Amino acid sequence: MKIHVIKIEKGLCKSCELCVVECKQKIIDISKETNKMGYHPIYIKDEKLCTGCTLCAIACPDSVIEIYQKEE
Repeated sequence: MKIHVIKIEKGLCKSCELCVVECKQKIIDISKETNKMGYHPIYIKDEKLCTGCTLCAIACPDSVIEIYQKEE
């Protein structure tokens, strides 16, 4: 069975929230913690609900989101 893996470069995330808006599953949220740049990076609430549509990665202006499939 294939699952979707979401990799986020939290240190480069600028909290623009474009990915949050684009996620149809509503599984992306903004963290309360800050990264080294002082921004609140995104996190995934439940990776199992990801459909792999990649809309979040496409919307990200800084390319900090990567989605790929792997065998479970």
